Amino acid sequence: MPQTILCKGCGHVLYRGVELRPPIEIIQRNGGVCPKCGKKLQFRIEDIEILPVKEE
Repeated sequence: MPQTILCKGCGHVLYRGVELRPPIEIIQRNGGVCPKCGKKLQFRIEDIEILPVKEE
């Protein structure tokens, strides 16, 4: 199952892959800020959105 983690501010892809990664790991990898827009990254359960994968 693929996973994509996006910046809530600008939509920049912070992580995309088939291996599930904890969001906090991705936030730490980026030093707590989006590399594109500089927005502070934080993990809030109410911001999680799970969508079905579109089959090609």
